Amino acid sequence: MLLEEFKQIKYEKEENGILTVTLNWPEKKNALSPLGLLELWYAVDHAEKDKEVKVMILTGCEEARAFSSGGFFSKDMLMDIPEKIRAEINLRDMASKRLCLKFWDFSKPVISVINGLAVGGGFTFPIICSDLVYMAEDAWWALYFVKRAVIPDFATTVLLPFMIGMIKTKELFYFGDRMTAQDAENIGLVNKVLPKEKLMPYARKQALRLIPPKGPSLSIKLMKKTIHKYFKDILEKQLDLENKMWTKAIQSKDFGESLKALKEKRDPIFIGK
Repeated sequence: MLLEEFKQIKYEKEENGILTVTLNWPEKKNALSPLGLLELWYAVDHAEKDKEVKVMILTGCEEARAFSSGGFFSKDMLMDIPEKIRAEINLRDMASKRLCLKFWDFSKPVISVINGLAVGGGFTFPIICSDLVYMAEDAWWALYFVKRAVIPDFATTVLLPFMIGMIKTKELFYFGDRMTAQDAENIGLVNKVLPKEKLMPYARKQALRLIPPKGPSLSIKLMKKTIHKYFKDILEKQLDLENKMWTKAIQSKDFGESLKALKEKRDPIFIGK
């Protein structure tokens, strides 16, 4: 896929080595559709091969007032996608294994700028792809998977317990409660919380610290590779397991009830089957 073919993300490279990848589907609050996920894979692929790219900043378009509202799936979501691109989309990869591993192997630093709501996959996606996370004061996160009777994705079932502990992770997974930016910073999911107008300038300032002449980019690449190496096999196995459990979850009566309740704009009534 060529850069000019992107529909749901923007790919903007600067001469200073900063690449900004912007989730750009404002009418759906930057939801992560199968097409958008594929475009992100190609964005990483292009960035890895481009020697001029030194660091990636990942954010959501301002019009959406969101980083991302999470996964988006519908029966006609593939209709407008060209056949050659459609053939690359694997709808059984609910955990986004291909994209996760692509980001995990990406040798250059990724800074996520959470500039609005980050729900479901909008929460889990930055966990797998980010080296640094900065968040706006009025932004918020929520793991709404439990409200849809499914399980988390993007390998967060192994990464989140490692990052914040088993007990806290289970609380977030089991209840799906909304979390403020300050909450996220307090438990170690965010490096810094800033007023929205200072968010991107600060992220850009930090990005430049990772690029010559201020930052030894080769050394930083080697640090990232060394840190990520140990977890690679673990992540592959966990992503396979997440996909297996997703298949079971979406076949349940509770999942069907969650979709019905969402359509009817009411709380679901689960039966545990």
